[in-house]
Amino acid sequence: VRLVQSGGGSVESGGSLRLSCVASGMNYGRYCLGWFRQVPQKEREPVATITPDGTTKYVEFVQGRFTITKDNTAMTLYLQMDELKTDDAAMYYCAADPVTSCRGIWSGALLKPGGFGYWGKGTQVSVSS
Repeated sequence: VRLVQSGGGSVESGGSLRLSCVASGMNYGRYCLGWFRQVPQKEREPVATITPDGTTKYVEFVQGRFTITKDNTAMTLYLQMDELKTDDAAMYYCAADPVTSCRGIWSGALLKPGGFGYWGKGTQVSVSS
């Protein structure tokens, strides 16, 4: 299984970016897919998830600004980030969790030792004021 990320970069506050995550080697329809972010000295935290049937969930501080979507045919996950704020600057990671309800992501289970899932290598998002 591979998750290959692209997108990200630098943008001014209020701007937009789109992240992509292309999967291979997996049954794409049997995973919860999500985006996490991490800043130095802090734990990785979930940002948004999408279930196999397309149900989405967002952490409160990105609600209304970020949109998670996926293209099952292309096996690609997206995160459209609009109205970016300086606090959004972080390393962003895509993830695939076999717990299709996405409970494993929001409960923190995926991040715990022994948590089973797949990760992209991360892409940096920088937001300047």
